Amino acid sequence: MSNMRNSHVWNACIYSNGWQAAAGGTAYVTEPATGERIGTIGIGSPEDIDQAALSATQAQQAWADMPFDQRAAIMRAAARLLKDRAEEINEWNIRECGSTRAKAEWELHAAYEQLQMAAAMPMQPDGALYPSAIPGRMNLCRHVPVGVVGVIAPWNFPLLLGMRSVAPALALGNAVILKPDPQSAVAGGLLLAKVFEDAGLPAGVLHVIPGGPATGDALVRHPKVGMISFTGSTGVGRSIGEICGRMLKKVALELGGNNAIVVLDDADVEAATSSGAWGAFLHQGQICMQTGRHLVHRSIAERYAARLAERARSLAVGNPFNEHVHLGPLINEKQRDRIHDIVQTSVKAGAAVLAGGRFTGLFYEPTVLAGVSPDMAAFQEEIFGPVAPVTVFDSDDEAVALVNSSDYGLAAAIHTQSISRGLALSSRIRAGMVHINDQTVNNEFHVPFGGMGASGNGGRFGGPANAHEFTQTQWVSVTDKPIRYPF
Repeated sequence: MSNMRNSHVWNACIYSNGWQAAAGGTAYVTEPATGERIGTIGIGSPEDIDQAALSATQAQQAWADMPFDQRAAIMRAAARLLKDRAEEINEWNIRECGSTRAKAEWELHAAYEQLQMAAAMPMQPDGALYPSAIPGRMNLCRHVPVGVVGVIAPWNFPLLLGMRSVAPALALGNAVILKPDPQSAVAGGLLLAKVFEDAGLPAGVLHVIPGGPATGDALVRHPKVGMISFTGSTGVGRSIGEICGRMLKKVALELGGNNAIVVLDDADVEAATSSGAWGAFLHQGQICMQTGRHLVHRSIAERYAARLAERARSLAVGNPFNEHVHLGPLINEKQRDRIHDIVQTSVKAGAAVLAGGRFTGLFYEPTVLAGVSPDMAAFQEEIFGPVAPVTVFDSDDEAVALVNSSDYGLAAAIHTQSISRGLALSSRIRAGMVHINDQTVNNEFHVPFGGMGASGNGGRFGGPANAHEFTQTQWVSVTDKPIRYPF
């Protein structure tokens, strides 16, 4: 991107009632593939969050009162601008976040779908009539905006996972404060703010304030922020849930996962290894739905592991900005070292490396581990890297027990030639999403998305789920004449 160092309206700024300097200072944007500094962002402080919350509160009511077709028109305009600016946004996603071009293109299209879905929401029924036992009374239950929604988005799919909350929250009449991760603040925040600004969103309705833990904590604790939508680690999610619980604040938590693909004895091994490779290695495995455990029936486990290793060795790793590769860099050294420690610890415990297990800089080779037992780190931990641990089972009951032995419950996959067998197993698996004859990394904008257990508090995003999540329910009863009571 030849103009990345040129002056941008967002350079060293946050977006809060226009583009302005941040009280928290600035930070460099560093390209993980090269270590090159490719931009400067503003870092929001708690004071910036406070000002944004006050501004958003003042702007929200007028936005909610705007006729629904006008709100929808702004959302559609934002969708068009997102497509028009695809080249710029995708290149930032590639260079800032280490995305491959295909991943960046898919993510932008998925964010576009989210905007189009959100544009249709304001025209949907926003309530229901209920009967009354009192003659002449009408009971109406309707959805009303929460007010100000705080969105804390991660670095791995920053555009989509920010838009997934921002778009429906805005469409339903809320104001939004988006805090993107500093590692993805341009692709996942500042370019998004410019899209909405140019689409005609009124001032004060959307604020984009990059920052770290102190910025996020200020957003979570602010009394004028009525809801938090958080996507990130389970540890941070637990803390946010505790704070919101004490404040009686609405909270949507989409957290980590240690997702399993279950390959039954009747599975098509070629198709199953294709799903296993895609689910394990897509975006360097840096996905909450990553296929982190490969549970394979003993009768085909050796064939599965060998073919998966062949697939891993055929994948190219390198700089996605100037090379045609399947895997780009990991986001930072801390993540790389954590992944490598899990691999090495598991090998010392008896696992065998069939492919990979090595890295150069932030480029980690796609790795296949065989002989992984349930007591090994590669089985127990969310790896969040391009590692596929293979564990053997002997029966359907054992496979279910292995899946459910994890505290996480985000996604799972089952490969079998018997749909009835797959459906029967899916009902026993504790996961928010189960995909039969597919892999674990799936997203459709109109289908409720979310996990169980340590993976979050339910299917909060997608289609009708959005209407319930980003609003509150209000009961209004009406009688033509006042009711007279005994006293």
